[in-house]
Amino acid sequence: MRNISDKKRIVIKLGTSTLAHKTGKLNIRRMTNLVRVISDLHNSGKEIIMVSSGSVGLGAGKLGLNERPKETKLKQAVAAIGQCELMHVYDDMFSKYSVTVAQILLTKTIINNPSHCMNFKNTIETLVGMGVIPIVNENDTIAIDELELEIGENDSLSALVADLSGADLLLILSDIDALYDKDPRTDPNAKPISVVEKITPEIEMAAGGAGSNLGTGGMSTKINAAKIAANAGIDMVIMNGRDPEKLYDLFEDKDIGTIFMANKSNTQ
Repeated sequence: MRNISDKKRIVIKLGTSTLAHKTGKLNIRRMTNLVRVISDLHNSGKEIIMVSSGSVGLGAGKLGLNERPKETKLKQAVAAIGQCELMHVYDDMFSKYSVTVAQILLTKTIINNPSHCMNFKNTIETLVGMGVIPIVNENDTIAIDELELEIGENDSLSALVADLSGADLLLILSDIDALYDKDPRTDPNAKPISVVEKITPEIEMAAGGAGSNLGTGGMSTKINAAKIAANAGIDMVIMNGRDPEKLYDLFEDKDIGTIFMANKSNTQ
């Protein structure tokens, strides 16, 4: 049994493909529904922390670009434009449900510094205690690892945030329904895997590449995030963010997406 309904502190990672159209511009209908459902879950007593991709994609869309820019300094500039747009939209949409949001920008140097980590934890605890939803993102204008290496850092970042914030569940919303035993884009016989109790070499082999020209994360980066979460004693779920109403089903313990079970010896 999944027992997702028992989870209280949840880190929700939103991918670019969930937030934006293929043009890079905001998917207003989907984002409106996401904010509504997340606000409702928050009102029900769930402690929500969001890790949001989308700054480069939305910046590119606002500038009328058809794809992510390739030059690092241009990516940094586009990220700065998109981050402003992203937080403006979140603040406006959540305010309609009387939910306050806050922005936290992280870099690897912050995560790797013990005193900075404690500051992050204290900020998260204070914000959550005040009923605020923190929205975390990589500081793309300063930390260029993701921009240059295209490693889908926000997937791993969300797992690190879940660990540092003492989350019960990491939920990754993407453009895929679940982990499949084969690549469903090329194999019509691919079958979804409902539960992963342990990440084996076979599970890693099933991971595919990036599926969007506006984001950086593919299934392989999500497998890496699952490893981080499992080792921290945190369950992780991958599901499609296309229909936000499915979040209600997930928190009613229905069979949605793929759950990666935490290592029992490390369970919080």
